[in-house]
Order: sequence, then C-alpha cells, then structure tokens
Amino acid sequence: MPRATKIVATIGPSSSTPEILERMIRAGVDVVRLNFSHGKAQDHIERAAMVREAGRRVGKEVAIMADLQGPKIRVGKFAEGRVMLENGQPFVLDAARAAPGDEGGVGLDYKELPRDVKPGDRLLLNDGLIVLTVDRVRGEEVHTTVVVGGELSNNKGINKQGGGLTAPALTAKDMEDIKTAMSFQCEYLAVSFPKSATDMEMARQLANVAGEPWRHKPGMIAKIERSEAIPQLENILKASDGIMVARGDLAVEVGNAAVPALQKRMIRMAREMDKLTITATQMMESMIVNPVPTRAEVSDVANAVLDGTDAVMLSAETAAGKYPVETIEAMAAIALEAETAEDVTFDQDFAGKRFGRIDQSIAMGALFTAHHLGCRAILALTESGSTALWMSRRRIHVPIYALTAQPLSQRKMALYRNVTPILMPAHDDRDAALADAEALLVSRGVLKPGDTYAITCGEPMGYPGGTNMLKVGLVG
Repeated sequence: MPRATKIVATIGPSSSTPEILERMIRAGVDVVRLNFSHGKAQDHIERAAMVREAGRRVGKEVAIMADLQGPKIRVGKFAEGRVMLENGQPFVLDAARAAPGDEGGVGLDYKELPRDVKPGDRLLLNDGLIVLTVDRVRGEEVHTTVVVGGELSNNKGINKQGGGLTAPALTAKDMEDIKTAMSFQCEYLAVSFPKSATDMEMARQLANVAGEPWRHKPGMIAKIERSEAIPQLENILKASDGIMVARGDLAVEVGNAAVPALQKRMIRMAREMDKLTITATQMMESMIVNPVPTRAEVSDVANAVLDGTDAVMLSAETAAGKYPVETIEAMAAIALEAETAEDVTFDQDFAGKRFGRIDQSIAMGALFTAHHLGCRAILALTESGSTALWMSRRRIHVPIYALTAQPLSQRKMALYRNVTPILMPAHDDRDAALADAEALLVSRGVLKPGDTYAITCGEPMGYPGGTNMLKVGLVG
C-alpha cells in the first residue's frame, strides 16, 4: 500500500536549493507551500520554477499551493526591537503613532483596531503568549492593562478573543499576489482569514481572471483561523475546494481546548461535502531544532490521519528548520503506521445514500466492488479528477490510481487522500485505453499476473464528468 495521507511542506531558507528540494520530494512531499507572508514576487516565481524542475528530476509531479498573507493585524516596531511587559502595567496600542514603541505603548499596522474593540475585550498578542485587557478607547488609542506579560517584539500578531476584528480577508497585497501566483499557475490558492463564503467567492473570481491568459483555474483552500468562520463553515466549504485547519490563529481566538474537537468536526464535514482538508500548525514543531519528533507530535500527526485528513502540513519545520528532509521522512512513517490502524466502515458509508450523477455512482460502485472482491487496486481514467476525488472521500484499504492526460489534473490530485495520480497519453479508443492502463500499472509493479483490479472510464473518451463504465479486470 502506498501512503494515503499527503504531505504539504513549506519552502524557505532551509529548503530553497535544488538539491534539498529534490531530497524532500523523494522523502515524500506531495504539495509545496509558498508562503506569501515572506519574500517578494520574484522570489516566489523562482521557487515555483525550482519546484517544477525538482519534480521533473525525481519523476514526480508535485502541486504548488500559494498561501496568501491576508490582513496584517500586528503591532508596529520598537525602538529597541522588543520590550518586556509586566503583569498589571498599562500599555497603549496607538493607531496614530509613527514613532517606535517602548514600554508604554506601540503603533499598529492595523489602523481599525480602535473601532473594533471596547472596554472589557481581551487582546492576545504573539500567538496568545501575551494577554491585554482593554480599559478604554480614546480616539486612535486603545488603553490596556497587561494581564499576562512577557517579551513583545516587532510586528507580532494581534487577535481578539472570541473574534470580531473587521479586517477584510483580501488586502491590496493579496490581490497582487494572486496575479503572481497565477503567473506560474499554482494548483491551489490558500486564502487567509476568510469569514464567509463571499470572501472565497471573491478570491476565486480574482484568481480565475488573473489565470485567464493560461486558461488556468486553481483550487481554492479556505484557511479556517477566525472564530467567525466556524458558524459559516458549511457555506465556506460550498464556496471552496477545501479547507486548512489552521490551528494557530484559530486556537488563539477560540481557546486551545476547543481546537481538537473543531478539527475533527471540520474534517468530517469536509469529507461529507466532497471537499479536501489540510491539517496544519506545529505538527512537528520540535524538529525545527531536533532530529526526532516528540511523542506528543507523533500522536498529533497520527490522530489527524485517523480523523481522515487529506494532508498534514509542515511550516517552519521545513522552511527554516535544521532537519527538513528528516522531518518529512518522520511524518511519512507516522502516517503510514496510522493508516494501518484505520477502521473501514465501508458498508455503513453506503447505507441510505443516493447518488444523483452517473459518474458519482460509478465511482462509488468501484469502491464497493474493489473492497468486497479484494482488488489489488482501483484505476480511474479521468480528465478533471472528479472521479478520483469522490473515491478518495471514503476510507478504503485499496489504493486508487488516477490516470489522466491533463498535467493540471495530475498535480491537483496530488492532494487527494489515497490517490496516486499518473500521467497517461490520451486515447480515443476505450479498449486501447483500458489495455494501456493495465500495462502501465504492471510496468510500475503495482499489478502482477493473477491480480484483480477495478477500472472506471467514460465513453466516449476525453469528456470531463463523463465516467459511465466500471469493469473488473484480471491481469493475465
């Protein structure tokens, strides 16, 4: 069995050489994340080209996910670069302050903060390590008292406990970054801090317009990191191709204790709605500086796999850590081990279900047949990747191989759980396509004489959404 759960790795200073990238892909990276919070447009363009070339050398096409920065809800800079805040001391957040900050207060990148808060609100700085209570608002000044002190340095983030900051999900910078991401045709675009379906619909429209010269439409990933997004989760999912369980900012807004249950709920809802999920933030954090993960990190990754996430994501571990390749190897090993313990409640998944589309019915029929016949593999001949996506929403210990003539579909499917996408020449003749598909899987060592497999395709060939045939094959 190939590994079902995919790995998303962020590239940065530790991983931006062709040699390291190639080693990371060989170690198991399926999707590369470009973090638009750092670097210039040209940096991302060059890194995207490097990823494509590394994938070609390895012989594995990986997807690229461009992750937009979103609104900068941060404090300004300090004269000494940092200050130490003590419990009980007053501290002023001043939207009008241009001078560097000190122990008494600091300026703000986010100028609307005085309009978004009121006395009694709690502000959490630096991922919740510092807590301030709002005493009063005077003009552009937010007067606070330090409840939990500590070191506060330049440009640290601000969250409001319980949510309620009005910053829009898409900034002017994001709109320019979308154009950059479309120039190298990223497969996925991750939108930071969406609060509603409207945010995702706007981002999709901007991306489709920017991608029009290349006839390119990326998959849209909504990063769930605002408390306001939780009640809107179903609508956000409908407007997206998938979600990222972004546990950092989300935990600061809703509280650490609420996140594990939310993670399970989000993954379950996404799978039920045929959407993708990425679980992110601090999954292997200790491996930034250590060559092995902690036991808690191993359990965290394994639990995300058992929850049914499509992918687990690495951030600073591979962008700035000392052991980027070792981290990927460790994560891949954990995922593989966890997958062996998965329960396949396959017949329950079909109880009472109705399918309104022929192609979706064929996809489900292939899963049911392969499971009960004990097939070695499922082969899906697909143009758009929809058949493979539907198959990947059900837990099954039969690997799915998606065969497509479309490079974009191949790369997009790199994020689908339990799907191995393979590029195969287009065929007009169904029988020739089926024979070539079997031969390709035999040549790769997936199938051998005596193996049974399920295969789906559409007739006539070459039409997206046209899957209408299921066959059980026996390798002679």
